[in-house]
Amino acid sequence: MMRAANPVPVYERFGHLARRHPCFSEEAHGRSGRIHLPVSPTCNIRCRFCERGFDSSTLRPGVTRQLLAPGMASQLVARALDLCPELTVVGVAGPGESLATSHAVDALEAVLSRFPGLIGCLSTNGLNLPARVDRLAEIGVRTVSVTVNARTPAIWQKVYAWIRYRGRKMTGQEAARILTAAQEQGIRRAKGLGLVVKVNTVLVPGVNEDEIEGIAAWAACCGASLMNVIPLVPAAEMAQFPVPDCQTLEQARRLVEKHLTVFRHCKHCRADACGIPGAGRDFAADLHGEARQETFSHG
Repeated sequence: MMRAANPVPVYERFGHLARRHPCFSEEAHGRSGRIHLPVSPTCNIRCRFCERGFDSSTLRPGVTRQLLAPGMASQLVARALDLCPELTVVGVAGPGESLATSHAVDALEAVLSRFPGLIGCLSTNGLNLPARVDRLAEIGVRTVSVTVNARTPAIWQKVYAWIRYRGRKMTGQEAARILTAAQEQGIRRAKGLGLVVKVNTVLVPGVNEDEIEGIAAWAACCGASLMNVIPLVPAAEMAQFPVPDCQTLEQARRLVEKHLTVFRHCKHCRADACGIPGAGRDFAADLHGEARQETFSHG
């Protein structure tokens, strides 16, 4: 197993940023706000636990009230700042894959040009990160979260069903190889461009818990700064899987801490979340209204 040097405390490496980003530090969590722009309509990977949807109440990633047109993003953020002046971060985390289309980049470019004081953030599975990371840095995105749920092909195939890459639908070891290589290249390039990288890993009991430390060691060597181990929300093909218990989750996080700083306060935010995480008030309903029945494309 690759082994990184002892992780340096997060604030010594990017404290000026972490203190304002509620998804990157305990200090900012509960004090600073974030808004997610639900502009990504499609996905290029099929995770076996993924279930996208349009509704007003489900609290998990991949869910939104509506899809937002990229051209409306700047106007929405202006309204959000009136409702929640504590907003410091504007990000894209769905409902589909942020880099499967140009929508997220277009939306963030418009918002960051109008509100340069906000921290631009994006969540991605990493498949298209190498092709788009230079553009992200160019428009002012400062943080990227890359979801890495497995590294070895045998475990990878238990978590993912397929990927769609360069017009081809791929499965098995070929798909695993392409995705993991893209994730490594993208993280290294993002680090080189000065972006702060967080790795998200969904802990699936009985499937990938033995891979967690290896992912952390690899991510640290690639240049990631911290890691978020997220408990599975059972859904889709994994609807009958158990949620990891507190002991399993804590054990995984302690192993990660050998290599990376661990973020422990994830709230499973929706793709249209707006407000201060954990503060008990979300402004998404004020911004988007009731959920609309729309079509989500999964590949």
